[in-house]
Amino acid sequence: MRKLLNSELERKTVEQFRKSEKSPFIVVLDNVRSQSNVGSVFRTADAFLTSAVYLCGITARPPHREIQKTALGATESVPWKYFSETSEAVRELQDEGYKIIGIEQVKGSVELQNFKVARGDKYALIFGHEINGVDQAVLDLCDFCVEIPQFGTKHSFNIAISAGIVLWELNKTSL
Repeated sequence: MRKLLNSELERKTVEQFRKSEKSPFIVVLDNVRSQSNVGSVFRTADAFLTSAVYLCGITARPPHREIQKTALGATESVPWKYFSETSEAVRELQDEGYKIIGIEQVKGSVELQNFKVARGDKYALIFGHEINGVDQAVLDLCDFCVEIPQFGTKHSFNIAISAGIVLWELNKTSL
């Protein structure tokens, strides 16, 4: 085996990305404090042709050095919007016909592998603060909550890891 050169990967240009058909997902970051996590989510959103990233509350916005370090330019390809309140973003998305999905451990959550994406539907995936998770007022606006099953002693994943897991799994079922 030989490692592929970057020139052999046939990656899209930013312009090609912008013109590409996107997945039916928007990522919403609810008060995410780590700028590295924000950048990583942008990079993951780019990899999965995510429609947009919505940044809410205390979540940092590009351009910012720490975001750029992990995003590696994805803030230029993935559209993004900022909202001072996550509930504003959710209401806008509801008005646009999105199903609102909290990624959180709650009573009545659906395990990720059991959540089925309906063809033709659009989904907003809400990821929360690294310690406090998705705010309860935001959870109250959700149509569903999806939980990533875990089997060890820790009760949560890093938000950037969670975004990668969820986008991978949901993209598998939406293609």
